[in-house]
Parts: sequence; C-alpha cells; structure tokens
Amino acid sequence: MLPHIAKAAPRVATTRRGFLAGATGLVIATHLPGKSRAQAARVVTEDGTTQLAPNAFVRVAPDNTVTVLVKHIEIGQGANTGLPVLVAEEMDADWSQVRAEAAPEDVTLYKNLAFGIQGTGGSTGLSNSYMQMREAGAAARAMLVDAAGRRWGVPATEITVSKGVVSHERSGNSATFGELAEEAMESEIPVGVQLKDPADFTLVGTKVTRTDSAAKSTGQATFALDIYRDGMKTVALLHPPQFGATVVTVDDSAAMQVAGVRQVAQVPSGVAVIADNTFAALKGRDALSVEWDTSSAETRSSAQIAEAFRAQAQPGAGTQVEGNGNIDDALAGADRTFEAEYLFPYLAHASMEPLDGVIEVKDGEVDAWIGSQFPTADNQTIAGVLGVSPEQVRVHTMFAGGSFGRRATQGSHFAAELANVAKAGGDGAYKLMWTRENDMRGGYYRPLTVHKLRAGLDAEGNITGWDNLVVNQSIMMGTPMEAMAVQNGLDPTSYEGSNDLPYGFPAHRLSWARGEAGVPVLWWRSVGHTHTAYAVETFLDELLEAGGKDAVEGRLALMKDERPRDAAVLRRVAEMADWSGPGTGDTRFGVAYARSFGSYVAQIAEVEDRNGVPHVRRVWCAVDCGVAVTPDVIAAQMEGGIGYGLGHALYSQITLDDTGRVRESNFDTYRSLRLSEMPQIEVSIMDSTANPTGVGEPGLPPIAPAVANAWRSLTGVSRRDLPFVNRMS
Repeated sequence: MLPHIAKAAPRVATTRRGFLAGATGLVIATHLPGKSRAQAARVVTEDGTTQLAPNAFVRVAPDNTVTVLVKHIEIGQGANTGLPVLVAEEMDADWSQVRAEAAPEDVTLYKNLAFGIQGTGGSTGLSNSYMQMREAGAAARAMLVDAAGRRWGVPATEITVSKGVVSHERSGNSATFGELAEEAMESEIPVGVQLKDPADFTLVGTKVTRTDSAAKSTGQATFALDIYRDGMKTVALLHPPQFGATVVTVDDSAAMQVAGVRQVAQVPSGVAVIADNTFAALKGRDALSVEWDTSSAETRSSAQIAEAFRAQAQPGAGTQVEGNGNIDDALAGADRTFEAEYLFPYLAHASMEPLDGVIEVKDGEVDAWIGSQFPTADNQTIAGVLGVSPEQVRVHTMFAGGSFGRRATQGSHFAAELANVAKAGGDGAYKLMWTRENDMRGGYYRPLTVHKLRAGLDAEGNITGWDNLVVNQSIMMGTPMEAMAVQNGLDPTSYEGSNDLPYGFPAHRLSWARGEAGVPVLWWRSVGHTHTAYAVETFLDELLEAGGKDAVEGRLALMKDERPRDAAVLRRVAEMADWSGPGTGDTRFGVAYARSFGSYVAQIAEVEDRNGVPHVRRVWCAVDCGVAVTPDVIAAQMEGGIGYGLGHALYSQITLDDTGRVRESNFDTYRSLRLSEMPQIEVSIMDSTANPTGVGEPGLPPIAPAVANAWRSLTGVSRRDLPFVNRMS
C-alpha cells in the first residue's frame, strides 16, 4: 500500500547519480509497460568516462561482474537475491559473478508496476518484477550474443551461453561477458526478446547464496545509521506524550547547557535537539521542559477505545461489503446458533532498526539516505518541506533492518520530520535517529479491531449462515491514500481476508464499521489478514467441532470447486503432519488456512501447555506462491512470519493508559518471542507454473489461529482476544 501522489518528472542529469560514476562496460535497460522502448544512450560523465545511460537494470563490467539494479528496498525479505536470480537465469550468468545494488530514485524507470510509483510493499516485489527482470536478463544475453556473432562472423543461432561464457562450438571461440561488453554497447536492444521455457531453468528454484549475506555478516553492509557526512550533526526528537498533542512552550535553557548541544528547534512533530553527537542529543532532549496542549489529543485508554468499538459491533450495523442469501432468515431458521466477539490490540512493528536517516542540504541540492520503502513519496515530501523541486532531491535507498510495514510511512511522515530538521538547522548534514522508545510510542500501529461473528448450524451440523461485522480504524481514510484505495466508503485493508472466503455458505454477510480514534495506524505485516484469519479460522473451527466434523475434512468440504489451490495446500499440510484430528494427549494439533497477497498458506501447529501458556513445539507449513524463484528465501519468509506472528499472538500489545499515554516503551514491556520458544518448522513449497506471488507476509496469518485451535482442544478455552498473555487492561 502506498500514497496517491503526483508522479515526479524524470531526471536526466546523469552526473548527479554517483552509482555509475566512473563505470565502464555494458548497461542494459528494458521495456516498461506503457512506455516506449528504453534506449541505451551513451553519455559522458564529468570525469570523461563514456558509458551507457544509467536508466537500466543490468550492468556488465569488464571484470565480468553482472550488477543488477534492484528497484525494491532490501529489508531482509530477499529482494537483492530474488530479482538478480531472474536476471542471471535469463543471461545464463554464473551466480558467483552477480552483484546487487539499490536502484537510484527514478520513478520513470523504477516504478513498482503494481503501484505506479517507486516503492516496496504489499508483498509485490517479486510478483511485479518477474517478467520485467527476466526481460532485462534476456536482452542482456541477446546483446552479448550479437556482439560475439559479429566478432567471430558466425550466426547468433550457433552461439551458446553458459555460466557467463559465450561460446561457438564449431570454431572453438569463446569469450566472457566482460570481454564482450564493449562491443555489445553497439548492439541494438532487442524487442520482444525470447524468454526461457521454465522447464529449462537452471538457477530459478535452486539454492543460491544471498547477495547480501556476506556484507551483513561481516558488518560491511551500509544502513542509514552508518552514513556519516562532514560536519554532520546528530538529532534527537521529543514527541508529544499523547497522540495529537502539540507544543505550547519550550524551555530549552537546561538543554543548551549540555556540552555539544547546538540548537533546539520546534518542528511539527515535536521538539528537535541538534547536537554534535548522540550522547549530547539525548541528554539535551532529557533536559527539555515542554508544555503540551492536549485539547485535541487522544486521551482515552485503549480499553475505552475497545469498548467504543464494541458498542458499534451490533448485528446489522456497518456497511455491507459482500453477501449472498438471506442471513437473517438463515440464522432464525438454524437448529443451533453461535456468536463470538473478538478483540485485537494495537501492535507496534518493533523492527530491529528503528526509523533513522541522514539528510544533507548544500547549495540548493538535497541528499537523503533513508531505508525508504517509497522513494518517490519521500522525494516529494522532502522537496515540499524544503521548498525545492523534486529534481533537486536525491533519495538514496539504504539497507533496512526490518520493517514489517513501518517504513512504508503514511504521508512520508519520517521523511517530513527529517526535512523539517534540515529546514530548522539550515544548510548542513543531520542524522536523525529514533530511539526504541520513540519507535514503540510513536504510533502508526496495527489497528485495534473488533470482530462480531454469528453463525447457524442445521440438525446435521452443516453451516447454514455466516455473519461477520468488523469494526476498526481505517488505515486509508483521511490520508493521501484515500483516493486510490477507498471505494463506496469502504477501506478494503480493514477487512481483507474476511471477504472472498474459499468456504461456501448458503447465506453469508460481511460488514464493516469505521471506528474513530486519535491513534495513528498503519499497515502491519499482512495488514487486515492479521486479525481476519484469526477470527475466521478459529470461529470456523468451533463450528466444525460443534457439527461433528473434522477440522481438515470439514474445511475441504466447504471449499469451492473453482478454488483447487486452496484445497491443495490444506491437503499437503495434513499429509506433512500426518493429520488424524487434534489428538487426545498432552499435546494437541490445530490447523488454519489463509490466502493473502496472492499466496495460499496452510499450517498445523503442535501445542502443549507450559504453565498456562501455549508452547508450540512444531509447525508444518504448506505454501503455494507460484514459481518458487528462491526456495530458501521462501522458506525463510514462512519461518520468519511464523515466529513474528507467534510472538505477537502470545505476548505483544500496545496499550494506552487512562490519559492516552502509551505504556510500552521497549522490549521489556513489549515482549517478543525468545529463541527457546521458536518451534521446529517444516515448510513445503507447492510445485507451480503460475507467476510468483507474495511471500513476505502470507506466512503470518495462519499461525495464531492454528495455535488457538490446538489450545482450545487442549484446554477447552476459546481465546477470543489476543495476546494469550497480558490481556488488554
């Protein structure tokens, strides 16, 4: 998900982009849908080096390295490996010669084809780039082959390529990519290039070494925190204690007495302390005395907000999203009826690297180094704050230590904060670092949500009606994203996963009611699916048990015939776990299924009771995500999603006290899963020829309901609120 913003004009000042400065060799662009064929034009840089224009995805250097420019930020999800694999596959490059670099900020060339601006999110990275990167690799291969054919005077059809070497068997000639790069610059970029038959893939679907592993393991990878500029100042922010509060007065006299503090400035998001180093910035911030205006602030507790949402969750309330049959008649005529209310708390993203960035303003030019998920939005935000044109701003996308949606900031609020610091401080370089407390208490949480479900069973235990009302804050409404996402007054991110279910009911209704609160909310890993999968899959499990039906076979019986991929992953996970029901011993088994971001995932969890807390021993996971480009990355994403989802389901929540202040501040109060609590996980990836779909988020939704279903079998307790430990108060 991303903002709806105007597209920035393309930038043509090649010498301002340092990422290719001084490079020689072959650079290849590829056709983008809706645009004319990209041209590989020669340019001369300031140092006199002749090279191809940098609006490209592939660069071949004389030393035989193949550098793939990756348009999606690498936040641990494997973008810097998956996309280069596609290029290397079509080029027939040797994987050892392949490198990855972050693409420059250029919306014309590097836009996300799903969004229309340059950005990463919604598990769209590989899916929107699949054909694009394959075409780039195939074009590179064709140009190298053409160059070899011209050099050797042989037809291109007789030339073969393998592991980065171009050969002509009959003449015995061969050359490396690097040796041919200069001549390939004379080749035409092919149109309608022939792609490989997937049956001929040699890299896709195999185990490859991640391109970022070595640098991250040795400390050589560069994050925004690692950026240092001459004369750079460090900045600490004091944010309001309640959401919506504003500054009345600031007494900075004590702060200015701290050695190293250079300036205290009021900015729209709070008060900035600009200092020579981190220690001085934090000490200066602690010495501030600020009077806050809370007249427009959210001063309710999270429990009070939850009660307000519960009051909205009345049968027939809200706006109907979808439905079939007459739900009221179905429930009235049922042999038995069931009702359940679910409550899900606010959740922080809690990524290992809090928000941080560096901005430098010099001679009317602006550079910003950020772990940016949406460079286009951040560019325009910074330009707007500083009163310069987007062409004067360069956003350098850095490695990021996790995100889970946090770096896809609404309205680019962190970029705005960074720019406002520079505006207050004047020309120079500034590093803004959020502390863990800034991060935990900074808002932009997974929305607090209430589900009210009702269902009916007939005398044979079949479900006759299903009614689901969802109440929560809208992530999209009232933001720049509203125009592109909200239709007919409905925000799909609020209820996604509870609509278009794979299960067929004679009558069903889904409704949504917008809850109002002053707490800023944002996409959280798997967005609406984080709560809808839990509500749907645990309530369904109870209904199947009440109807005397097996949890797996009952689901399969309800699945629509036109949805074979849903059923296939459920059957696969049942085979993996040797499913024969929830069991009867000290450990129990629970199953759950969810389709999200185009991928199909089913999980079975084995759970035991440890001092009243679920302990998950094993998890079996089956996933269908189309063509498995990098199986190791897919498995890692499933494992990571399971661990992240499990920890939050067991322990995590953000709560507001009775003045509206956030209680949680660090990992001592916002509990995460510990290493000893991580279950053994077995992942099975379904064979598929369908185009790839998302894997960064789909591993998360099924884990919490699978655990809850096993827990209900073990203890007889249906958990209708999360987390399992430390309930909201």
